[in-house]
Amino acid sequence: MLCAPVFFYPIGSIAITLNSKAQRINEQIRISPVRVIGSEGEVMGVIETIEALQRAREAGLDLVEVAPQEKPPVCRIMDYGKFKYQQKKRQHKGHAHHGKNKELRLRPKIGDHDLMTKVNRAKEFLGQKDKVVFSVIFRGRENAHVDEGFKLVQRLTKELAEVAKLEQNPQMQGRRIVVIFAPK
Repeated sequence: MLCAPVFFYPIGSIAITLNSKAQRINEQIRISPVRVIGSEGEVMGVIETIEALQRAREAGLDLVEVAPQEKPPVCRIMDYGKFKYQQKKRQHKGHAHHGKNKELRLRPKIGDHDLMTKVNRAKEFLGQKDKVVFSVIFRGRENAHVDEGFKLVQRLTKELAEVAKLEQNPQMQGRRIVVIFAPK
């Protein structure tokens, strides 16, 4: 198994391990001269590494090698900690949210306040790009009044019209009415 070579650069009393793929910063840059780009993006030209390091220290920043393969290598004066943080943040930004189905169950004789609580919960789910499945469940003598369930679903559709679209029309599945909303 082949591994990338690891170099040890003693700095003071601390030995820093540098992987060949990692960027060199400050005293780790051994090549001289280097092309330097300032902290605001201005090109400072080709200067000696020691002088570039002094300019970076005067600005309170780091000298970071950004293109080691170029002749002469390109270095930039920047805050290295902030740069690494932004790189890590960009790397995590690419993850997409995979929508899930969230189910909310209702009864046909639900109270107005309880219904609005369920609607607000559904709006939260839709805001998180999840689909919402509403199930109106009938028990016992409620089965004789399925029309009340469909009226409830119509009210839900009106309440969620601004944030959701109807993905599946309401339909009876056994003792329940099922309707699916997707985020707009």
